[in-house]
Amino acid sequence: MSTETPSFEEAMNISMHWCNAWENGELSDEVLADRVAKLLNTKYGLRGFFVTTLASDCPLLDRLPDALMMELRSGGEKVIDITVRNLAMSTAMAVVHSRNSNKVLQITSERITARCIEILRLLEPNAVKKRLETLLSATNGKGEDDILFLQKWKYDHVQKLAIAKSIKSVAN
Repeated sequence: MSTETPSFEEAMNISMHWCNAWENGELSDEVLADRVAKLLNTKYGLRGFFVTTLASDCPLLDRLPDALMMELRSGGEKVIDITVRNLAMSTAMAVVHSRNSNKVLQITSERITARCIEILRLLEPNAVKKRLETLLSATNGKGEDDILFLQKWKYDHVQKLAIAKSIKSVAN
């Protein structure tokens, strides 16, 4: 596998490997951050890293090392965008899991939402605010790109209200 241009699956696998190595003390914060920085520079690397670290039991994003946070900040708008979209998707899925009385999946989705909120609070505030306002407008039927995103996933009114609530909680 090449971390230069990994496939989505490769990026997920290497992210999990690095998470485990970091958690076991086999990888320093700085080395981990350097490796993740390379993943964030590719489309599938970015997606694979976030899918893995947001959804896994690895505490990396709960105990976010300063070195990694600096790399996430330097990722700019692409990191903000993927985090905002994950915030929306996990919030909407928590609603679905609640409706289906699936407490385990609901808790997982709520954990992803909480992780996204915490990451967004640590990224560049003005860029985060602008991106969140765009998504918030879409929950009210305004703004083309995010309206298409919400329509693509067929989010209903209750899910959109939950997304709006999550967006607002970033500022709290």
